[in-house]
Parts: sequence; structure tokens; C-alpha cells
Amino acid sequence: MRKNIQTYFASAAQSVIGVSLGLLLLLNGACTKDFEEINTDPLKFTVASDGSLFNGVIESLVPTGNEQFYIWNEILYKQTQQAALGSEAWGNFSIGTEELWKNYYNTLPAIRELERRLASYPQSAGVNNMKAMVKILLAYKTFKMTDYFGDIPFSEAGFGYLDLEKLYPPYDRQRDIYLSQLQSLEEAAAMINDTAAAVEPFKTFVKFDRLFFGEMLAWKKVANSLRLRYAMRMSEKEPEKAGEIIAAIIQNNEPVLLGYDFTSPVLEAACIWPAISGFENWSLNWSFREHKWLRMGSNMWHQMSSNDNVDGSGIFDPRAYIFFEPNGDNQWVAFPQVPEINTPMPGGVPYGEHRDDPGNFTIKGENCNYSYFNYFVIRDEDFMPIILMTGAEVHYLKAEAYLRGIGVPMDPDMADIEYMNGINSSIEWWSKVAHNSRLPLSGARFDDLLSIPAHLNASSVLNVFGSWNAQNDEEKLRFLYTQRWIDAFRQPSEAYALVRRVALLPREGNPVGHFRLPYPSSESIYNTTNWSDARARQGGDSPDVKIWWCH
Repeated sequence: MRKNIQTYFASAAQSVIGVSLGLLLLLNGACTKDFEEINTDPLKFTVASDGSLFNGVIESLVPTGNEQFYIWNEILYKQTQQAALGSEAWGNFSIGTEELWKNYYNTLPAIRELERRLASYPQSAGVNNMKAMVKILLAYKTFKMTDYFGDIPFSEAGFGYLDLEKLYPPYDRQRDIYLSQLQSLEEAAAMINDTAAAVEPFKTFVKFDRLFFGEMLAWKKVANSLRLRYAMRMSEKEPEKAGEIIAAIIQNNEPVLLGYDFTSPVLEAACIWPAISGFENWSLNWSFREHKWLRMGSNMWHQMSSNDNVDGSGIFDPRAYIFFEPNGDNQWVAFPQVPEINTPMPGGVPYGEHRDDPGNFTIKGENCNYSYFNYFVIRDEDFMPIILMTGAEVHYLKAEAYLRGIGVPMDPDMADIEYMNGINSSIEWWSKVAHNSRLPLSGARFDDLLSIPAHLNASSVLNVFGSWNAQNDEEKLRFLYTQRWIDAFRQPSEAYALVRRVALLPREGNPVGHFRLPYPSSESIYNTTNWSDARARQGGDSPDVKIWWCH
């Protein structure tokens, strides 16, 4: 496999301190006697600390340019109908799948090395915290990969730098991956001690935590929140196991990310904040500026506006003003989700960097005929978060559990409370993000150039999507899924999972027929036998082949 050839021999991790060949030479027992100076590259580190490896793993959570361009913008936004694709001009999704594969399998050896080192350390509360943090990141990255591709190499992958016999690992079944990583998250949550003394090696290790900066309670909340997410995702296939996990978290009141505490906003989230972490989302604007074809689609528009008035008078959801902007004529016009052959193509240059200058902000180019993504959302590389999970999502997951009776007794009242908390926290969280957003070149803030009508808030959304407006439980579920889908606007991979899991989301045109990403072509060359076995076991390698948990 390319990951084995390029990664297992060349790199234990892609880290901000340049960890590279030297570490693996040392680990593989390179000849060093009397040749220390010859074997040492003066321009590179030859020993990677635990913290630097961990730092590289966190940095790998930043979506790459080709993932955003070829996977998110070209495939996922269209399949989820969170936006509309004005023209399918690229089709080179294999560039994106190769990069997804490379990102995961370039990082996996660093995680395996951390696991190996931590297993050798004397037991302590601090070391257990370190082990838990590594487990959580591995689970997050692994769930993301298996939800894209289905079966993937996992349990025997990432060890090629230590054992040449493991250069070509077999593919694990997705079900096995799910059960093992849900168990791993449970172990991680139980291991965390948020009062552990700041002593070595934990003391130095947490200095490299650019996600929560050593706040261990936040790590525990993420572990439990992810357990809720993935247990719910497999609830149709493994209802008993999913119910046990959900019950253990809700009934035992395990700490999770919180959006709202009764009537008080908490707005917790697991995010990479580029300006704070130092991990710049440099490819964000590039992926829109060069791709250029995404526009506000009619499906999302119809969940945010009660009519098609171009002056925006029908808008009842303030997130419309956060996610999108009017067209070049200052009109709200959605691109048809299912365009006809004579539908005019999108025009203009609404994603051009010239708009960083406040004096040029309204210049959107000729024939900018449809509403488009808000420029701040796609341009702010410093203060627009890279979202892993939010408190709003946890509220929606709990609401679904209570409404459907998954792991907990059916409780319409609790379902309503969690659902309302989800809407309240989503709107307030996104509003806070917008107000803090600014453009990188000029420093202009969102509030300097754009405004959200004061009458739009959570109440205006609840007036339409409040559970009391639903005629039955099925419509309540439809409302719930719709709001989760809207909230996941900048998590298209999560919206893609939701679209494949449930059948009650709003949709225009045909039902979704895209269920997975094909494996990168390099796998057919470098891991031929195992790749071929995985394809045959799953029924093929095309997008219409459903992965394990799909409805």
C-alpha cells in the first residue's frame, strides 16, 4: 500500500516539529555504533517526544484541501442537499480519497508508537489520561474513515514501521471496528482523572494538547458524546448494544458536551480553533475559490424561509444569514436542487479574495445570480472553527433516544426539552461564531459588513419547527432530523452519515443513492489481495454499495 511504502518506512507522523525519518530509523534498529554523526540528519529531529507525536495527531484533524475540495464540495454537499452544486466540473474524487487515506495512514504509525510507549510507562493517573486522549483521537479518526469507506485496514494497520510482516494489513469489517472503538471510548472515559497531578510525563504532554489545552473533563465529555453519536448511528443494526451504550450514558448522567443547561446557554463544543491552536485552515478559501460552483440550494432554503420572496422577508432562521448571502443583486435566490436542462448556471466571483477589502466586499462579479455561501464562512481561516462535535448535536441525540425509546423509556416531554435545547444551543452557538468571525487580510468583522435581523432567533425557528407544531411522532422526528442536518452545515461528513441513516430528512428529487466512497486506486496496487477481499465481501466498491449501518 502507498501508506505502507511512504509512511511506515518514512514517517511516524506529520507533526509541527518536523518528525520524520530519524525516528523510524531508530525504531527499526538502524546501525548506530560509531556512526552517530553519519546517521544523524542535521536538518531534522531524530527523536520525537510523546507530545510532538500527539501534536501531529491533533493537527491531522484539520481537513486537507483535497478533502474539502473534492469530497466535501464536489460530493457531500450535493448528496446531503445542504447546498446545490451548480456544475459538476471536476469528478476527480480519487484525488480526495487518496488524501483521506494518506492522512489517516500517515498518522496511524504515530498513534501506534504512542500506544507502545505509554504501555511501557509506570502506571499513574497522568499516564492513564495520556492513554485516554490517544484512544479518543484514534476512535474519532477511525470512525470517520470507516463511515466514508466501510471496511478498512485497522487492527493490524500502522505497525509496518516495527514489523515488516504487517506492511499489508487485512481489512477489518466495519461492524468489528464500531464495536471495538465504542469499547475503547468507554475505557477512555473511565480512565480519565480530571484532578490528576500535573507531574511528568503528563505535565509536558498536555502542553501539546491544542484541542482542550489539558482540560481533562472536556476530554471525558467528548469520549461520552462520541459514544452517543456512534451508538445511535448503529442503532438499526445493533439495537441491543446501541441501547446499552445510550442507557449507560443518559441514565448514569455521564458528562457530555452541553449546549444548554435548562434555560442557560453553555455552548460547549469540540473544535479546532485555528487562531488558538496554530493549525491554520489554509485550504478553506482555496477549496471554494477554485471549486466555485457551490450555491445555496432550494432544499436548505425551504427549511429556513417560509416563501421564495427575494427580499428575504420569508426568512425565519437567523442561520440563513450566517451560512449564506444574497446574490449580486442583493436578492435571495436559491439554485434548484434538481436543476432543469435550461437552468442558468451560477455566475460571479463571490468567493474571490478581493472581498477581504471592505471596499470591495459587495463586488461579486457579473451574473452572480444565486445566493452563495457566506464569505466569512469560507474565508475566515483563523476564527471559523473546524468542528468535531457540538453540544447541540448531543441534545439532538438525546432527543432522538427519548422520542424513539432507544436505551431509555420513551418520554415525549424529555424529547421536547432536549430538542428545544438543541435548537437554542445551535442558533446561539452559530451566532457567537459569526460575531467573532473576521477576514484574514483586512481584519473586518462579520458585524462590520453584515447584519442579522433582530427579530430572528431561536423563537422564530421554534414558531415553525417547534415540536408542538408536529402532527405525530414521525413528524417530530422529521423536525429533529432537519434541525440536526441544518446544524451540521459545516460538518458535511456528519450530514452525509445522517442522510444515509434516516429516511425522514427533507429531500428534493430522488432518494439518496450514494452510500460510500470508493477505495483509493493506490490500494489496488499496494494491498491488492486484501483490497480485493474487502470489495468482494461488501458487494463491490461503487458509491451505491451500502456500508454496514446504512438504512
